[in-house]
Amino acid sequence: MKKYLSIILFFGLLNTPLAGATSNRMAVDISGTWTFSVDLESGQHSAPTFTFKQQGAKLSGNYKGQLGERQVAGSVKGNKVVFGLEVPDPNGGQNIKISYSGAIESPTKMTGAIKATSGQQGKWTATKK
Repeated sequence: MKKYLSIILFFGLLNTPLAGATSNRMAVDISGTWTFSVDLESGQHSAPTFTFKQQGAKLSGNYKGQLGERQVAGSVKGNKVVFGLEVPDPNGGQNIKISYSGAIESPTKMTGAIKATSGQQGKWTATKK
């Protein structure tokens, strides 16, 4: 009897995922409304709101802030998030692309970096409403 229990226990452990072994492969769903705090190296600060919709790894949504309202597109892989938006160049040139990349620290907190094709860059934090 002990032999059978040992075999069942052994195979049961093989089929049980270890907490750390699978957490990096599973994407966290960040769907919902997030309040961002963005600090650029130039000293500018903004507090835009993003509303995300996540389907698997695909991320879409809206930005609302100093730059008006814009569509957002990106992806989530594990605890990493990448998304961006485009805004018209105030000087009439090509659209400025703004990219956000970061880490999902918890279901309600993210942090990362922002970089624009205009040369602006900085850091951001976000809290889910």
